[in-house]
Amino acid sequence: MKCCAIAFSGHLYEIFSSQPRVRSSQNPLPFILFSRGCLVQRLSSLSSTSTRPFPDYSPKKPTIRDSELVHHISTAIKQRRSEPIRRILKPYELKFRPDHLIWVLMNIKNDYRLVLDFFDWACLRRDPSLEARCIVIQIAVAAKDPKMAHSLIHNFWIKSNLDVSLSFVHFVERLIYTYKDWGSNPCVFDIFFQVLVEVGLLDEARNFFDKMLNYGLIISVDSCNFFLSRLSNNSDGLEMILNFVGEFTEVGVCWNTASHNIMINSLCRLGKVKEAHNFLLQMEFRGCMPDVISYSTVIDGYCHTGELQTVLKLVEEMQMKGLKPNPFTFNSIILLLCKTGMVLDAERILREMMRQGIAPDNVIYTTLIGGFCKAGNVSAAYNLFDEMQNQKIIPDFITYTAVICGLCQNGKMVGADKLFHEMLDKGLQPDEVTYTALIDGYCKAGEMKKGFLLHNQMVQMGLTPNVVTYTALADGLCKLGEVDTANELLHEMCRKGLELNICTYNALVNGFCKVGNIPQAIKLMEDMDVAGFHPDTITYTTLMDAYCKSGEMVKAHELLQEMLDRGLQPTVVTFSVLMNGFCMSGMLEDGERLLNWMLEKGIMPNTATYNSLMKHYCIKRNMRSATEIYRGMCARGVMPNSNTYNILIKGHSKARNMKEALFLHREMVEKGINLTVASYNALIKGFFKRKKFLEARELFEEMRREGLVADAELYNIFVDMNYEEGNMDITLELCDEAIEKCLVGKPNNGIT
Repeated sequence: MKCCAIAFSGHLYEIFSSQPRVRSSQNPLPFILFSRGCLVQRLSSLSSTSTRPFPDYSPKKPTIRDSELVHHISTAIKQRRSEPIRRILKPYELKFRPDHLIWVLMNIKNDYRLVLDFFDWACLRRDPSLEARCIVIQIAVAAKDPKMAHSLIHNFWIKSNLDVSLSFVHFVERLIYTYKDWGSNPCVFDIFFQVLVEVGLLDEARNFFDKMLNYGLIISVDSCNFFLSRLSNNSDGLEMILNFVGEFTEVGVCWNTASHNIMINSLCRLGKVKEAHNFLLQMEFRGCMPDVISYSTVIDGYCHTGELQTVLKLVEEMQMKGLKPNPFTFNSIILLLCKTGMVLDAERILREMMRQGIAPDNVIYTTLIGGFCKAGNVSAAYNLFDEMQNQKIIPDFITYTAVICGLCQNGKMVGADKLFHEMLDKGLQPDEVTYTALIDGYCKAGEMKKGFLLHNQMVQMGLTPNVVTYTALADGLCKLGEVDTANELLHEMCRKGLELNICTYNALVNGFCKVGNIPQAIKLMEDMDVAGFHPDTITYTTLMDAYCKSGEMVKAHELLQEMLDRGLQPTVVTFSVLMNGFCMSGMLEDGERLLNWMLEKGIMPNTATYNSLMKHYCIKRNMRSATEIYRGMCARGVMPNSNTYNILIKGHSKARNMKEALFLHREMVEKGINLTVASYNALIKGFFKRKKFLEARELFEEMRREGLVADAELYNIFVDMNYEEGNMDITLELCDEAIEKCLVGKPNNGIT
């Protein structure tokens, strides 16, 4: 593991990763890009003789009668412009023909507002000719109103029922024909190109680009970038982009940073992150400076491939260039850290981001909340949930679902139900994931009625329960021993067209094992093979656990061998199950051999594995062996938990090794781990038997302060002790406490 230190504005942030950084000077792209651009450039590489001039505009000549009408209309709308145009032109409506539109426009073309009003009036009577539309488009561009020009072109293509290829040819002809005398602003061709791309006519846009080259004009780099971005949405877009960029570079399109960013994004979307990285590195050599989007896109690409070390190096590199990470950059890194279980580091990134004055959004908070929930730290997730609301960042249904899932996974169903109803009150609609998480939580808690009520509510909402939903319900039924009902539910699931998965089969196998029907569980495992769902490690571990609990260690061992023959790797849980089986059967030597075998194979036992051995050594009062196991566990970096301490304290207390027991108790207190009632009882009784009454009394008072209820024997001991010492007030207090806590509802508890 290598350590990479990354500085965020003077603050060091250390994260460990084994991913190396890759640099390559090889150019992955077969073309050269340039850095400078302009709106529309004249093609300098072509000689004046090779470009075609724009045609002169020569419309049809009006008759004398038409000329008089056009003159009257033009004069009327100019002189009475303050009046509604409908009122002005009402006398001329019956005589007005499409030809008159163009002739009037020729008279008023220098008054842009009047042109638009008159054109709108004409359009209400009849659709204008393509020539008239192109004339108004040219006037709009000349008047620096590109939005109007865009609208006029866009509306034509949206409403046109004509053949696309024919319409394209006619429109281009009219646009070129009206260009010279009605506007002469090359931006009009840029706008037309953009609309073609917008409405999805990419082939026509490409043909139009080539057509403009004949007139010595090149479409602007911004419009070309728009074309590139649309190509990138195509399945074979990258190859098309490469061809397009290569050809357009040759004719003089000057690509800019945005162009490079589109290329980088396309490469990353195709999973070619290293090629995108190389492309980023070569931008400067082409005279084009990468920006925060360039870096953030590559960083996001590496985040998706899990290469944290490279990500951190890139962030460091962009900061050295004076580029500040944006929310997208931070969110990508936070998402990667959460996926790899490094949620505390992800939160540190959030705090650093806020310190730099970058406000996190809903997405970043939701990502972190989901990360903490998956890590089992629901309290931290809840704190972030409250924090985002305090900062006026509104959680959406995804945020609520993330917290609800976390609460359900940790069995906190009261909190999950409260959040669910809060979500509904805010008008947020839960989805299948929300309902399934709640159903699974209630089923695991044995509250099947609530689980099925939610299932019914989910269906009423128009949501379709999936295989995960039904598996949760089946698993809950199995855990309650209602395997037949679970079977019926799964048949219903099959009738609905849902296919069982390995998790569903495992839930049923677990159900049969819970009710002690191991033969049926074995048969189901065989059925899995026939159905094409091969039993996995969980299937075998579940069956081994059932055999171990029934004391059939030979069969459990046979299953382990079968599992290994199938090429399945046992997990720490598998070995913990076997260890518990050996210990329950009194086969402690076999348990130790299993432990040593695991260590030889490089499989690190977990705390539960060690606890099983220690517990049964303690039961046999073999505290020397238990202590050796404990020391070996700590030496290998496996941290003891509450169960470990309680096992050893009870064992040492019963063996009257009170010095060791008290030492472990103090170590627990330092680590913030609480003693159980059984451990307190064992400790106090151990001190009392060793006639260490002061220590026994201190622990008894500590136990009472913690709100834990001592057993009847301890109350008897301390009532007698205080009575003999003449402490009548304490004696009576303990008697009252014993009656209240031990006698109520317990008719025979042995208190005298």
